[in-house]
Amino acid sequence: MPGECSGGAQLWAKGLPLDEAIHRFTVGEDPQTDLVLVPFDALGSAAHARMLASVGLLDMADAKALVAELKTIRDLARAGTFTITLEQEDCHTAIEAHLTGRLGEAGRRIHLGRSRNDQVILALRLYFRESLLDLGDGIAGLAQAFLDFAAAHEHVRLPGYTHLRRAMPSSFGLWGAAFAEGLLEELEALRALIRRLDKCPLGSAAGFGVPLALDRALTAELLGFGAVQRSVVDVQNSRGRHELAILHWLSSVAFVLEKALWDISLYTTEEFGFLALPDAFTTGSSIMPQKRNPDVVELLRGRMGELRGLAHQVEQIAVGLPSNYHRDLQLLKKPMLAAIANGAEAFGILAQVIAGLAVDAEKSGEACSDDLYAAQQAFELVRQGLSFREAYQVVGRQIQSGDFAPNHEAPKAFHAGSSNDLGLDQTQAELDGQRAWIQEKRSYWASKETALFTFGETDD
Repeated sequence: MPGECSGGAQLWAKGLPLDEAIHRFTVGEDPQTDLVLVPFDALGSAAHARMLASVGLLDMADAKALVAELKTIRDLARAGTFTITLEQEDCHTAIEAHLTGRLGEAGRRIHLGRSRNDQVILALRLYFRESLLDLGDGIAGLAQAFLDFAAAHEHVRLPGYTHLRRAMPSSFGLWGAAFAEGLLEELEALRALIRRLDKCPLGSAAGFGVPLALDRALTAELLGFGAVQRSVVDVQNSRGRHELAILHWLSSVAFVLEKALWDISLYTTEEFGFLALPDAFTTGSSIMPQKRNPDVVELLRGRMGELRGLAHQVEQIAVGLPSNYHRDLQLLKKPMLAAIANGAEAFGILAQVIAGLAVDAEKSGEACSDDLYAAQQAFELVRQGLSFREAYQVVGRQIQSGDFAPNHEAPKAFHAGSSNDLGLDQTQAELDGQRAWIQEKRSYWASKETALFTFGETDD
């Protein structure tokens, strides 16, 4: 019949006709987007096979053969040579088809005790936890770039602005340290985010469990999860919730960086001239020969807005659904993969930009005109015995009459976080601690993966 395609290649197929247009629409972009998930689905499937064997639901020889072949699939996927056809729909079907083609009946046994619903959540969660560590590394590298910038230009004067009007003396040390500290706070938030994802969903099946004696705790332990996600209904209900938590965190990181990008955009203009980008980081105009444009800064700033937009997209898809699984949730994959990839690229590029910034200390110093020292002068009068309110009024009258002549050498602030006490060493120590934690988690999960895939080589 015209318009029909094979209805037998899918895990859910029952031999009934399948409309080709409807099939293409329901499959969507999964054959492309799921390629990212193949190594993680192979990892989860290996843990599932070992668990099934441990509880007597799968022959031990079959389990060993499955784990060995799943390792091959993981390696093929990482090499970019594993494929998913339109008829297969997704990574789960493609993996099972590969296993069945290579191992026959043993391949058909891998799906026992699970659904594509908990299978995809597990693959995504494994992908998220690895990607979050990668993002954490990128953010730590970016924080280091800001910290290095602050140390290199610690005492270079810079006007401090409020309302985009010059307000008080600042420094490039203060400026760089601010963004290093902001990113350090986001790295602390990353720990909490990874903790909420550190629960294994496998065994929940379609959201109601299965009438089998599955050992969900063993699966969690094999995969390096800290716990089992107990409620099988909540496993399905958490789809979208955890994605939003990740995107809200990325949006918060973007909030930190957007301000830096705006500052760089302003400070590199001819009107300011405090900063300059390397020529290799700028582009030209097709009509104006003199132009060198900071496209990279503007595109990075746009990327920050894009991260917020992707969070809004996921929210619109996921929020408002009733309990349990709905096919709408398939549409969460594309914006999630885009947000993670775009964020990782942006953080790396911005670190290069910060490292390449040139400071014009003369121009930024000249912009620190006498009026910026008004508050400092008022505090100097306080040290001489006036109340602050009286000192404020005295300085105000001096400014209005044109008699204001501040003492630029008056004592500066030395409290924590001020221009003379940036605490860069403490920030560096805390940043090193966050990096060590990321490396510790990465090493732990890598050791679990290695142990999981050596099952057929070392275990009886």
